[in-house]
Amino acid sequence: MRDIAKHRSSSARRNTGAPRAVASMFAVTGAIHFLRPSVFDPIVPRLLPGPPRFWTVTSGVAEWALAALVAGRSTRNLGGLLSAAFLVAVFPANVRTVRVVRKKGPLARLVALARLPLQLPLVALALRVGRSTP
Repeated sequence: MRDIAKHRSSSARRNTGAPRAVASMFAVTGAIHFLRPSVFDPIVPRLLPGPPRFWTVTSGVAEWALAALVAGRSTRNLGGLLSAAFLVAVFPANVRTVRVVRKKGPLARLVALARLPLQLPLVALALRVGRSTP
């Protein structure tokens, strides 16, 4: 009987790991949008209407909303799916980052380039959260 309870406990921890990671990621990055908006303003794609700061603040609010949706059990599936869609939607800003940081030196450019393929596992993780059972 103890083995069954132990297995359930470890299984429950595994099932909360991905949602916790996604919610934490969005909570932290959402906060950075407000604490250091000047980091994000230059990477807002120029095709978007309005000032870049509007999009920086809006995306920060969206990231907090996604964190809250993923953190709640009853909204986790929706939050995971919306998180995946959001990560795809902001990919053009990640591409723009490579262009913006080219004057900041090779390390900044390397970090920006390395970030691009990392978006795919983040989308996969968000989709996993979106498909998890509550």
